[in-house]
Amino acid sequence: MPETESTEGEHVERHRDGSVRARGPVVDGRPHGYWEWFRTDGTLLRSGHFAAGENVGEWTTYDRSGAPYKVTDRG
Repeated sequence: MPETESTEGEHVERHRDGSVRARGPVVDGRPHGYWEWFRTDGTLLRSGHFAAGENVGEWTTYDRSGAPYKVTDRG
């Protein structure tokens, strides 16, 4: 299970090896604003925005070279 560090304003989840798995801001205990998820090798996997805990706007998934390969519009 990943390790989680949370404070109002910043949330970080870590892979078992200690590398960052996910990070982004938290407001009122819910994700809010720009978030990123990473693979264990440190490359960016996915990014997108939350508004009061809900996915909003464009969410991008990246290949291992860092190039976007899927963009989803969450409205």
